[in-house]
Amino acid sequence: MIDFVNRYYPARLTVFLLVLLLFAVNSLGLLLTGHGWLSWLFWAVLLAVGVFDLRQSHHAILRNYPIIGHLRFLLEYIRPEIRQYFIESETESAPFSRAQRSLVYARAKGQSDKRPFGTQIDLQSSRYEWLTHSMNPSDIASADFRVRIGTVHCSQPYDISLFNVSAMSFGALSANAVLALNKGAKLGGFAHDTGEGSISRHHRTHGGDLIWEIGSGYFGCRNDDGTFSEERFQAQAVDPQVKMVEVKLSQGAKPGHGGVLLGPKVTEEIAEARGVPVGVDCVSPSAHSSFDSPEGLLHFVQRLRELSGGKPTGFKFCVGHPWEWFAVAKAMQTTKIIPDFIVVDGAEGGTGAAPLEFSDHMGMPMVEGLRLVHNTLVGLNLRDQIKLGVSGKIISAFDIARAIALGADWCNSARGFMFALGCIQAQSCHTGKCPTGITTQDPLRQKALVVTDKAERVKNFHHHTLDALKELLEATGVHSPSQISLRHIMRRTSATESRPLSELYPSIVPGSLIDARPLDLEAGGTIFERHWQRADPSAWGALK
Repeated sequence: MIDFVNRYYPARLTVFLLVLLLFAVNSLGLLLTGHGWLSWLFWAVLLAVGVFDLRQSHHAILRNYPIIGHLRFLLEYIRPEIRQYFIESETESAPFSRAQRSLVYARAKGQSDKRPFGTQIDLQSSRYEWLTHSMNPSDIASADFRVRIGTVHCSQPYDISLFNVSAMSFGALSANAVLALNKGAKLGGFAHDTGEGSISRHHRTHGGDLIWEIGSGYFGCRNDDGTFSEERFQAQAVDPQVKMVEVKLSQGAKPGHGGVLLGPKVTEEIAEARGVPVGVDCVSPSAHSSFDSPEGLLHFVQRLRELSGGKPTGFKFCVGHPWEWFAVAKAMQTTKIIPDFIVVDGAEGGTGAAPLEFSDHMGMPMVEGLRLVHNTLVGLNLRDQIKLGVSGKIISAFDIARAIALGADWCNSARGFMFALGCIQAQSCHTGKCPTGITTQDPLRQKALVVTDKAERVKNFHHHTLDALKELLEATGVHSPSQISLRHIMRRTSATESRPLSELYPSIVPGSLIDARPLDLEAGGTIFERHWQRADPSAWGALK
């Protein structure tokens, strides 16, 4: 009986059903006695509000929680201090989340993102950063910033937007969330990373540009035993909607950790997308079975590029052992295989579920990881051939500018686009009871997310964020994103001192890692001195 109730009774509708019951009781009393008009009118109004909530399409929370959901918006309306006290999570990142989430909501809804009373942060913080501005601002014609990805070995290069949807799988996200993200990407002309859950029917509905992520489970391109299938990969990779192919080595939120989607959660739609049996545990191993060395990784990348018909192919990873990344870089020299792109995922990146120790203490943060990869490619004279993407808590235009200054060519965001869909950080992603219908497979809960409305918000968020980036660049005096450098960003390092990032992060002299040249670094560089010479391109983790 308890299982039946838990499965079929919509607890989120408790208040609405209670109001319906009280309205019925009062209606009966009114008919029998002729008294109680005011009471009947009160419950009638509440019932009308509930019916309206269920039928409207702008607020997923009200569709899932009619009547009672208005309490959240009431708290938001009263005062920011009260809103923060009652509904913001009591975590260390809450202040960051409040400001960023409010910014995304405003841009996604097409509302003003301007704030009164000026700066609302601690200017004395030792981590405070700002862009320096010019006395002679520039004028940039368009905010449609794009980067061409594709080496000479790539016959179908792709002009990617500077800001795109980061990897989130169907299964982790609901069908309606995937539909809204992809339609928003189509409307806005930017890319949508599939996540390792492969390409579902929902990714194909609206035809938005796709980056197909290939994880260790080879979902969508696997044999029955879980190994990689060239035939199944090629059948999907040649689809014109697939613009790039990305081999996932690790993700920042839980690098080195595999995953299991339990059998009861493997629905027919998920099984269809991933190429696995319905109702059977879906395992994503912690390591790939198609290669076992840095050189093997590059041969795998080359093979995927060939099978896809020459589309840009690269890999994504969170930097772990520095010498393993150096081994991959050396393998580019030994194999002469150059990936078209590399995506660096920071340890601060999010996920639907991960062990606390992994999310808090495993993997290199985005800034250090991006800078290390950028410097390594500069040292090998490969930076112009390989484009760098980056992800990890990138939401605002300043986040994008900062990432580009650190060495990125483009940025991906998961958190920002989830906010645009209406995510309120309820932190119930792993329970299947997401109040906004974004991270659930419950067909009733996800119906609250209206695809046409949310797709427009996804497009708006992308558009207004790049508009804001354009304004930042103009104020800085540069004429394109590529001109932003570390010297344009200042950081307060103490109560009495501020320094440009160019003095805080090392830069390597171009070509200084080629062959056996002595390491020539402009600043710091101890990580190269410790690990470069010992990295072995023929084996993971091996030190010469």
